[in-house]
Amino acid sequence: MRSSSMKPKAKLSCSDVWKLYGADSETFLKNRASPGGEDLERAGLVGAVRNVSLDISEGEIFVIMGLSGSGKSTLVRCLSRLIEPTGGEVLFDGVDLLRASERELIEIRRHKMGMVFQHFALLPHLSVLQNVMFPLTVQAVGKVEAEEKARDVVELVGLKGREGNFPRELSGGQQQRVGIARSLVTEPDLWFLDEPFSALDPLIRREMQDEFLSLQARLHKTIVFITHDFDEAVRLADRIAIMKDGEVIQIATPEVLVMNPATDYVAEFTRHIPRSKVLTVAGLMKPELKGKGVPVAASDRISNVAKHIIASDEPLPVADETGRIIGSVDRVTVAGTLFESGKTQ
Repeated sequence: MRSSSMKPKAKLSCSDVWKLYGADSETFLKNRASPGGEDLERAGLVGAVRNVSLDISEGEIFVIMGLSGSGKSTLVRCLSRLIEPTGGEVLFDGVDLLRASERELIEIRRHKMGMVFQHFALLPHLSVLQNVMFPLTVQAVGKVEAEEKARDVVELVGLKGREGNFPRELSGGQQQRVGIARSLVTEPDLWFLDEPFSALDPLIRREMQDEFLSLQARLHKTIVFITHDFDEAVRLADRIAIMKDGEVIQIATPEVLVMNPATDYVAEFTRHIPRSKVLTVAGLMKPELKGKGVPVAASDRISNVAKHIIASDEPLPVADETGRIIGSVDRVTVAGTLFESGKTQ
């Protein structure tokens, strides 16, 4: 995950985005600044997305979460304008997507946006290499250049040697890697992933999460990632947006969501997540510069460094991303956090 020492510029922003289903929804919205649930019900409208505003920073992994029917997939489709919002504004690199022509949108999607969905939608009659080349073929990129780019991306996702295989000859995890490679071959600036790993077996899913983080460390994409699995979100996200009934309830880091939920709904949503999985060393360290031994990073999750800290008789120094010592952490504090993690919160 990216460093937070400097706040990057917003890559994708939206303000007051609505998606209403029902008769005369646009007229209804224009006549009411911010209708409530009862207003929608009386008008016979369904609020799939309700008054959402957010900024997604360049290079950020921004995860959108919620139960089934919460509006997360609809919101992402509004952000990419795969469906038309009823109202609001969506800016991508400062360009208002809701004012863009169909031709402009096609160009943006072909060259600047990548999309991966739960169902791989691979073309069964094409090989791995041909599937990955397909977006470049649509762009009329020359065959030699397209094949070279496709081979590079196939290797990047760990499928070198499988270029000639057909989808039916691949496992579910391998098929998903092809889908990821196909979405990356155009070198998108913005990457949308809608529950891409949810159909995979748990072990393969974990492997794909690791691969995803490895790819992000090398590529530094701006990513909007949908999941209903909080464990997955904690592993991947820089920030998480929790949705309920079409509304965004809270946007925060995984640590803040667990430690300081904004509502009872968010608290219940995160209740079973062990604190050690989300709490960082920075959240437990003391300001005293008295630690000895090999420093631990302030950004490390407690679950990842607990063994190292507990094994030390002395407090350990804590370093920021520049290597500067900013405090210390001791095993008593960490042990207390691990003990609390075993309790139901």
